[in-house]
Amino acid sequence: MVSTTYTVESRDMDPAAILKQRREALFESAPQMASAEFLQAHAELFDDYFRQRFAISQIGPAIAINRNPYAVVALGGYGRAEQCVYSDVDLLLLFENAVPDAAEDLIREYVYPLWDLGLEVGYATRSLQECVKMAKEDLEIMTSILDARFLCGISSVYADMTARVRERVFARVPHKTIRALVERNRGRHRHYGDATFLLEPNLKEGAGGLRDYHTMRWIGRIKYDLCDLRDLEYHGVLSSREYESLFDALSFIWRVRNRLHYFTGRKCDQLYFDHQERLAEEMGLVEEDGQLPVERLMSELHAKMGFVKQQLLLLLFELGFEKPARRSFGVRRQPDIPGIEVARGGLGFYSSNRIVRSPILLIRIFEAAARLRMPLTREAGRLVREFGYLVDDDFRANPDVRRAFENILLIPAGPVNVLELMLETGFLVRMIPEFGGIVDRIQFDAYHLHPVDRHSLRTIYFIKTFADNPPDGVDPLCIKIYNGLKKKHLLLLAALLHDIGKGRSDGKHSATGAQMAPAIMERLGYGRREAEVVSFLIENHLLLVKTASRRDINDEETAIRIAREVGQVNLLKMLYLLTVADSMATGPKAWNNWTATLVRDFFLKILGILEKGELATSGAVRRVEKKKAYVRRESDFPGPEVEAMLEVLSPRYLLYTEARDIVSHIQLYRWLADQPFVWEVTPEAASNTRTVVVCAKDRPGLFSKIAGVFTLNGMDVLDAQIYTWRNNIALDIFTVTPPPDQIFEDERWQRAARDLESALTGKLDLSGALADKQARARKDGTSGRPNRVEVDNETSSFYTIIEVFSYDFPGLLYRITDALTRNGLDIWVAKIATKVDQVVDVFYVRDEQGGKVDAPGRVAQIREQVLSALP
Repeated sequence: MVSTTYTVESRDMDPAAILKQRREALFESAPQMASAEFLQAHAELFDDYFRQRFAISQIGPAIAINRNPYAVVALGGYGRAEQCVYSDVDLLLLFENAVPDAAEDLIREYVYPLWDLGLEVGYATRSLQECVKMAKEDLEIMTSILDARFLCGISSVYADMTARVRERVFARVPHKTIRALVERNRGRHRHYGDATFLLEPNLKEGAGGLRDYHTMRWIGRIKYDLCDLRDLEYHGVLSSREYESLFDALSFIWRVRNRLHYFTGRKCDQLYFDHQERLAEEMGLVEEDGQLPVERLMSELHAKMGFVKQQLLLLLFELGFEKPARRSFGVRRQPDIPGIEVARGGLGFYSSNRIVRSPILLIRIFEAAARLRMPLTREAGRLVREFGYLVDDDFRANPDVRRAFENILLIPAGPVNVLELMLETGFLVRMIPEFGGIVDRIQFDAYHLHPVDRHSLRTIYFIKTFADNPPDGVDPLCIKIYNGLKKKHLLLLAALLHDIGKGRSDGKHSATGAQMAPAIMERLGYGRREAEVVSFLIENHLLLVKTASRRDINDEETAIRIAREVGQVNLLKMLYLLTVADSMATGPKAWNNWTATLVRDFFLKILGILEKGELATSGAVRRVEKKKAYVRRESDFPGPEVEAMLEVLSPRYLLYTEARDIVSHIQLYRWLADQPFVWEVTPEAASNTRTVVVCAKDRPGLFSKIAGVFTLNGMDVLDAQIYTWRNNIALDIFTVTPPPDQIFEDERWQRAARDLESALTGKLDLSGALADKQARARKDGTSGRPNRVEVDNETSSFYTIIEVFSYDFPGLLYRITDALTRNGLDIWVAKIATKVDQVVDVFYVRDEQGGKVDAPGRVAQIREQVLSALP
């Protein structure tokens, strides 16, 4: 029994006033109470309110309870006595016979005072017959009755309802009823997502949320006539340890939900990114082991919700509602491994003695699960946890264990995620203790959608799909490379370990992970050369995507430098597949059509250098001459005019621009005449971007004004190549996102053209217009990281590379480029890499004399000027 001290109320006080006073007192003492204790105490306050209302009712006596008995019944979370801070209060007035007209007056007496207090109260008035009929037809009503709890009135009416519903609904078609619950559960998961994989989980409706626990209760009620969660333990469905772990997980979720309700001041079950830091602070969490308080909060929440999800899945599987996929032709139904059997549709051990005598069974059962596409039984999972201590260094170094582990990695992805089973039973951490440092570890940013451990498993999953069942949109090149790859197991091991360094707090996870890998590989029985391959892939798993998005991949030096770093074709192919899978597993913000195209093109350039040994410099003159010949042949212009144009085109432009594009650019130049600018917009279907070629007379600030106009019209610049011809003509090629409303895209481009003309002629105050746009944008999108400017004079022989790290906001690119222009710098290449709220803008620049900016004083001045332009 919960014991809570409240202030003494006057007997003459209205029940609603008493309730308000008691709730305020309860909320003050809530931080010192256990979660379940608070929920029950909160529900009891409403119990007292309704019983007081029943006792002093003016309407009740007029209904003649002796002729038409009725009961007041709690439903939903209130019925379960799990009343969170701002959860709805659901009420049923249940009449033995027909609902009288006076029932509405009774509801007005009971419910209206609660509405006046600002509480969300749902109610229904039904006869006993209506309740039974509606429970048959409506799943929502049926589950509300499963949670029903008698409050006051005539208890026999409530007892009759529960008995009739059990007899006429559950007892007749229990399997059908549970199947309907399971299907609704799956639909809910599809809609709200897997909370154990999301950084903004829904505490109630997502997979692993409270609804999964409710579903367990409802199934227990239907199948076994259980009344309480603990009855699942008494009935043998859960072990004592599993029940305690489940109750601990629910208590934590309830605690988070109550806190979220309390400081948002309303019912709120979606744990939005913006609430998480404050919630962690209010729950008293502090930084520990390099994890921020908010990261600790989300790590524990994901672990607890993962346990709830797993317990529901195990229950459904054991009851036959989560069956393994049908076996395909040639897949054997029996594991054919002594000591392992198929039991109740899953894989289990003959006995625990077999495990003690032959510990290799601990990994053999997972190998069989991958091959047969079957999960483990609940008992098998318990035994794996219990005998995990048998996984020692001798076990790991066993060649048979290593081969079994490789088979698990190599077997194509199926409906049963065996690596996830290994993680949930603790076996994966037993095999690779360092993996424990990233289990349920959260990175608090809007870029990484999943905890580090789950992200690593998703990376392996995507690589395995390249074998025969790739997701929509995957480049066929990935399939071709993977199926022709040698030593696939090394790629998969690198994928498993690529973020292992995030378990350490040094902030350099790639290098740290590469240092950790040799010891892990040696422990698993691999040789030095295999360890070197895995270490290289871990250390460089971000190399391709970072270079492609932050460096000029048209610059021959870029591809040559990466080719020299990688050195081997097979290693490059592994690195490319790891890059693709890692980015896909991170989320849509990390891998989209534009990024995929960029990385693929860069990979092919490097591959060409490694396979053919062809350096750009060796064929540069020949390629330029070929392009000139193409322009002479395909142009509609008179010969002398073509020759004159070829003379003014810059060597860099001729080298990096396709011949057919040169022809169209010369035509664009002819259209320029006396206009401020002309442009051509081309949709790129493969990357869902727009290529905008702008031709204008060169002038200071041209690039920044173009970038500002794109921002003003809702288009983001992804990439830019800036060319200046010898006749003072600027030919700038932008890759941008489409306008927000693509139905009216033509109109938006026309407006953008008018804006650019006004900006170039001085009629539009671009700075002011962008400031207004920024003021209207969300102000809570900052990343929390300080602005940073890096100046690199080493990577390129001809340009200074300036990298600007900041949070994204409308007009950022304009501000940066305007500051660079005011510092007398010419921008030749711009690369924009955005991670949701974090942006990295990279510029290849030269000074007024066409040289690099390498004087220390000048570098410091540029850094200071750019930082001063940022908020």
